[in-house]
Amino acid sequence: MPDAPGREQRGGDGRRAAPSPSAALLEGGRGTPRPGANILALIVGQIGLHSAMAGVRMAAPLQALREGYSAWTVGLLLALFAAAPVLLALPAGRLADRHGYHKPLRYAAAFTALGALLALVASLVGGALHLVLLLLAACGCGAGANVGLIAIQRSAGRSARDSTARVRIFSWLGLAPALANVVGPVAAGFLIDGAGFWAAYAFMLLLPLASVAVARKVPRETPARVPRPKGRTAWDLWRLPGMRRLLVVNWLLSACWDVHSFAVPILGHERGFSASTIGLVLGVFPLAVSGVRLLIPWLAHRLQEAQVLRGCMVGTALVFAVYPLVPSPGLMALCAVALGMMLGAVQPMIMSTLHRLTPHERHGEAIALRSMTLNFSSTVLPLLFGVAGSALGVAPLFWAMGGAVGGGNWLARRLGTTSSEAEAA
Repeated sequence: MPDAPGREQRGGDGRRAAPSPSAALLEGGRGTPRPGANILALIVGQIGLHSAMAGVRMAAPLQALREGYSAWTVGLLLALFAAAPVLLALPAGRLADRHGYHKPLRYAAAFTALGALLALVASLVGGALHLVLLLLAACGCGAGANVGLIAIQRSAGRSARDSTARVRIFSWLGLAPALANVVGPVAAGFLIDGAGFWAAYAFMLLLPLASVAVARKVPRETPARVPRPKGRTAWDLWRLPGMRRLLVVNWLLSACWDVHSFAVPILGHERGFSASTIGLVLGVFPLAVSGVRLLIPWLAHRLQEAQVLRGCMVGTALVFAVYPLVPSPGLMALCAVALGMMLGAVQPMIMSTLHRLTPHERHGEAIALRSMTLNFSSTVLPLLFGVAGSALGVAPLFWAMGGAVGGGNWLARRLGTTSSEAEAA
């Protein structure tokens, strides 16, 4: 793939290597924005898109309930935020591989803004059209946030010169969803109480524009001109050494997030805890996630992805083993903090390993494949958890998931060897 002009690099065998089109993200150089501004632009870009999606995701179900729609309708509405990305992930990945960051980001902002606009119109009309517009808004916001995420993660990973830099960058980038999940819902809540749903949606409509505004800080890539081989599909990536193991490990750890968010409210309710207490237990979890991601950049040079993944999987299994047995809210909060630290450390390691395993020209497709599997899982697993929880109770969910993630530890162990081989190649 032709690259933008940059510093000449040489491979380990002394041969000249093509300069990375994203090397300017870290190196800067003449006419290139400073590295800190580049990474900050990627973070702000994700916050703008994700905040808008999170705000609409909070406001739309609330509006549907106030209009008298059933809980099943609300569940359908929420599912569409994750279902739309499943369908668009692979095209979004290929778009990012062909055109780099800026064109996919504009599409992402357009999808997200359109979703917020449809929700705004829905707040001003009534009847059956109201629900149809909210459902379309969920599709638009979910798709837009995910298209942007794929482009952002691809650019962030390609900006790094080695695995240590990748871990640092993805740790900083991992703070964006946590911040966005505060900005979007909190702003929407205040605006709904102060002026109504239309004001909340109007504000969400503006947020994607911030992502477009800061995009100029990200260096442009020369579009790829390598023709796509006939018969090649994204599913070919499954055959790359280590890719299946990595995606299974990622799926297991991602499912732990879903189990925690699903089971803790039920567990707290069974023990008679107040809503505020349950909220505090859930609230310390993202704080722990953010805290460990702030810490990782300072320790990245001491960390190896496979070892961190193995440790986090074992630690998660141990926490899940004791979580349903602790009797008090304070001990549950400690479990939530421990779990947040384990799962918060995972994403930078997963993304760094993914970039190592994947051919340079197919990073977008690989990220899209990961995104598609996780969004599909997030759509289906809550339904399965509901059935299993009703039949068996909450504790077996913790123990079953803990056993699965602990048993998957051997997959992470083998990733270390595979990643080293991919790096050498």
